[in-house]
Amino acid sequence: MSTLSLQQQQLINNSIQLIQSAFERYPADSIAISFSGAEDVILIDLMSQLQQRCEVFSLDTGRLHPQTYRFIETVRNHYDLPIKIVMPDSHDVAELVQQKGLFSFRNDGHEECCAARKINPLRSKLAQLDAWITGQRIDQSVTRTELAEVHMDGVFDGRNGALEKFNPLANWRSADVWDYIRDRNVPYNPLHEQGYVSIGCEPCTRAVAPHEHERAGRWWWESATHKECGLHRQNLIAHG
Repeated sequence: MSTLSLQQQQLINNSIQLIQSAFERYPADSIAISFSGAEDVILIDLMSQLQQRCEVFSLDTGRLHPQTYRFIETVRNHYDLPIKIVMPDSHDVAELVQQKGLFSFRNDGHEECCAARKINPLRSKLAQLDAWITGQRIDQSVTRTELAEVHMDGVFDGRNGALEKFNPLANWRSADVWDYIRDRNVPYNPLHEQGYVSIGCEPCTRAVAPHEHERAGRWWWESATHKECGLHRQNLIAHG
């Protein structure tokens, strides 16, 4: 028996309807879910309740936690779902490391490293699509307060130019995410049990204290208004 409230059930229904509408607008080979964290597994779980599936892809930067790699395999097996692993160009990464070392982001800001390991491979992947589905939420960060459930991506281009972006969980709170995970027995990264909330690359992620914001552990040496790696850079543009 579900322990979710009526309000949460409505959130779920709205999210399922949004995913369904995305599938009705785009063929399965032209839309994909980007997967990395707890919210994204919810997207996969919601998709599993529909008749149609789309591709799920995940960015492997080469510097993820060991627990994250095992988490990806857990999700793959739990849903009997192939997950496409998107990797950075080895030449780009090697050049950055040779020129600036393995921890240049501590001095130069994280943008250059994120560009080589995340943004460029994501750009190449999205160039094959017409739309993508993400697990972004409004309350995740001060840079996401103007997040819409559906909008045209102002940063990345799709295979025909315009790229539409769907954010079915935009109006979910963190509590809604974890209530759903517990209610549906959805797999999650074991790092969450060690105080990690928002999880990225190992060198740029730390556990957070109970009183801290959930993204306080990402690039913690930088200002809160810059806590975007560039995957959702439009949030910075809108916020600025």
